[in-house]
Amino acid sequence: MGGVLEGIRVLDFGRYIAGPFCGCLLAELGAEVIRIEKVDGSEDRFTTPVGGSDGEGLIGAGYLHLNRNKLGIALDPTKPEGRELVRKLVRTADVVVANLPIDTLRSMSLDYESLKAIKPDIILAMSSTFGESGPYAQRVGFDAIAQAMCGNMYLSGWPNEPIKSWVPWTDFGTALATTVAVMAALMHRTQTGRGQYVEGSLLATALTCNNASLIEQAVLDVDRVGTGNRSQTSAPADVFRCKDGAILVRVVGAPLFKRWATLMGEDHWLTDPRFKSDIDRGDNSLVISERMQAWCENFDCAEAISLLETARIPCAKVYSPADALTDPHVLAGGFFKQQQYPGVAKDYPVMARLFRMSDSEVGPRSRAPTLGEHTEEILAQIGVGADDLAELRVKRVIR
Repeated sequence: MGGVLEGIRVLDFGRYIAGPFCGCLLAELGAEVIRIEKVDGSEDRFTTPVGGSDGEGLIGAGYLHLNRNKLGIALDPTKPEGRELVRKLVRTADVVVANLPIDTLRSMSLDYESLKAIKPDIILAMSSTFGESGPYAQRVGFDAIAQAMCGNMYLSGWPNEPIKSWVPWTDFGTALATTVAVMAALMHRTQTGRGQYVEGSLLATALTCNNASLIEQAVLDVDRVGTGNRSQTSAPADVFRCKDGAILVRVVGAPLFKRWATLMGEDHWLTDPRFKSDIDRGDNSLVISERMQAWCENFDCAEAISLLETARIPCAKVYSPADALTDPHVLAGGFFKQQQYPGVAKDYPVMARLFRMSDSEVGPRSRAPTLGEHTEEILAQIGVGADDLAELRVKRVIR
């Protein structure tokens, strides 16, 4: 079984998450992905360090996660010699991935017009915080900026206390969207012979994910404010304390609400007009959450979950990261694969299957590359000999 993108070469100039995860997904699907980073290592290599070595320095958890299955080159594309190396690499590539500001791309000749002049059928996948058009196009930003601007933080927190998600979901969502666009662009190229420019942005991802709330606001002027974990559009849908921890319960729709009322042994919830629909239950969710909280206090988490599962009500214990790593379903389902990296003291888990394909290989095959690990191998393919490599190293064009 091979990957569906075998034979596709991707140059990954991504940094942090949105670009690298797009490259990671393309690599999982079988593409040859070459990560190109700064001679001394790009910033995301060192974020959230979990180890390191004398020759390389610190190594970050996010780097290990997002750069598996890739080859690694370290070079400086701002120097003339580095720029020429990039030009030669582009001639061999099908896709270029970059989540750098458009002015930076132009300065590195990685904008679409420059790339197309080198290889007419190239596909450029670019992502940024705000997108290329509009008054904020030149602003820099991270995931949290998009979370703040889409209404998510306002609605996820409490009045006067917005809450950001710990997980950078707009970064990962943008990478997923950009990957879909790259796959579509590859299909389009097969049909027409033409490459194209695809663009994602963190703000577009965030606004997409929160679109239903924005539609409700535009149509009804509801002016919702945050209620923490408690839903405003159904109930009980909240986090509840048990004797030994907390569980999340999610009841949406009349059938589930009927099961919940039966579990409580209280039919009056089904005849009270305050709770006749999801939105009514959401409007009066505090009353329902208080009842559910009183019920949960009688049990530890495992007991409460067992009773809820018997009633076919969606629920889960609120896990710490350590809990997530040892969950029996996670272990039995093969969600993670253990990998090793020089200078990291322990084997570490990388996600083994975001999705499965019945007739194609998907998943991690190799660890993230050390800094410049494959520089000689890749440059030799474009005609750079040993003497040239030595000179380029002296000039710090490559590592």
